[in-house]
Amino acid sequence: MAAPRAKSTVIRLALAALVSLFLAAPALAGEGWTVNLKADPYGPQRFLAVDKSSQTFWIFEQKSPLQPVKQLPCTTGQEPGTKWREGDLKTPEGVYFIKERIGGGLDFGLYGDLAFTLNYPNPIDIINGRKGSGIWIHGRGRPITPNESKGCVALNNPDIKDLDPQLTKRILPVVIANEVHWSKDNPTATKEGQEVVAATLEWAKAWSRKSEDFFAFHDAAKFSVSTGEPFDTFRSHKRQLFAKLPWIHVLIDDVRAVQGPDYWVTYFGQLYRSPTLSSEGIKRLYWQRNEQGRMVIVGMDYDEISLGLEGKYLSRVRDDVAKVVEAWRKAWEGGKVAEYMQFYDENAVQGDRKGKAAIREQKQQLWAGSKAPRKVALRDMKFSLAQDGVQVEFVQEYASKDGNSDKGRKKLVLGPVGNGWSILDEDWSKM
Repeated sequence: MAAPRAKSTVIRLALAALVSLFLAAPALAGEGWTVNLKADPYGPQRFLAVDKSSQTFWIFEQKSPLQPVKQLPCTTGQEPGTKWREGDLKTPEGVYFIKERIGGGLDFGLYGDLAFTLNYPNPIDIINGRKGSGIWIHGRGRPITPNESKGCVALNNPDIKDLDPQLTKRILPVVIANEVHWSKDNPTATKEGQEVVAATLEWAKAWSRKSEDFFAFHDAAKFSVSTGEPFDTFRSHKRQLFAKLPWIHVLIDDVRAVQGPDYWVTYFGQLYRSPTLSSEGIKRLYWQRNEQGRMVIVGMDYDEISLGLEGKYLSRVRDDVAKVVEAWRKAWEGGKVAEYMQFYDENAVQGDRKGKAAIREQKQQLWAGSKAPRKVALRDMKFSLAQDGVQVEFVQEYASKDGNSDKGRKKLVLGPVGNGWSILDEDWSKM
């Protein structure tokens, strides 16, 4: 049954593996969408499917081959076909995602005591002019009967409560079709699934490079409709950021792809980092083939939520940062001022010295003659994220050729520069 907008805490969808799901083309207009599922090497390990014609709710898993692991009765809209407007008593057809879990404050007779909201209308629905809202998967305070809802997918209350732990994990796409069929054939990769996953990876790289190529991944007209913002405004804002920010890093993790009636969705964990903003969440890109035959982004949405991607990001960059620190150490130990200075940003701060020129002047004077370095040793290196990049903390032992030595704790903050890293800030305290 159609429901009002939820006011409870938003629980976002989480992601697991690099996967895609092959769904067949829609049936003839007016007959609704018939989906033929089959095992795919890129396919999700688990997903939900709703068969409106048989009033059946499925949980599918890929266990060589694809197979249903749970089948439950459900009820959908009173009228056949996909949803077009508010109050038409139809259940939408396509690929949707859980947005919120509602565990209280419900009308028990209508919704039971548990509900999950879906992201209807999704960007494709908006492009196609479909209206309405409040499409849920929910329980019922009495036994369900076929085709009795106003547009939602309703389950018997004990069934949805049994499913709660799985739905709350937020890892399951929800495929709603007029008919759901599946094949037990051996897994076969789909060309379009591979295409949109590859395009998603290239889209993220172009974004990180602050490249004009980033905009070519989008269909300007449809993107404007689905987002409610002129594409020129979107492009202008991005260009301003590209020009202003010294670096942007975009990490995408566990990309999946699912085909809907006339579109594909890729969805993944995303970590965006720049000197002014760090944001982590789930991004969904909606793809359609343009007149030139290329898959382009026609819409997107984003749910901000902590996914633990900062740790993955740090593990990916730490080796590169560690190599820079080791090369810096060797240049220092060798007393090579020119080589040593290559590791510093023009505006770097080193103790009370500000700017690369001040650091260079001090080192040239200090390392003259017997005061030149003899030993620089680093140990117990620890990495963490800093606003401007990555912080590296370690124990440092230093000795010069004139016999002076010290031991202390050093902190370096390194920021991304092109394909490398430069020292932005250096601080030392005696131990």
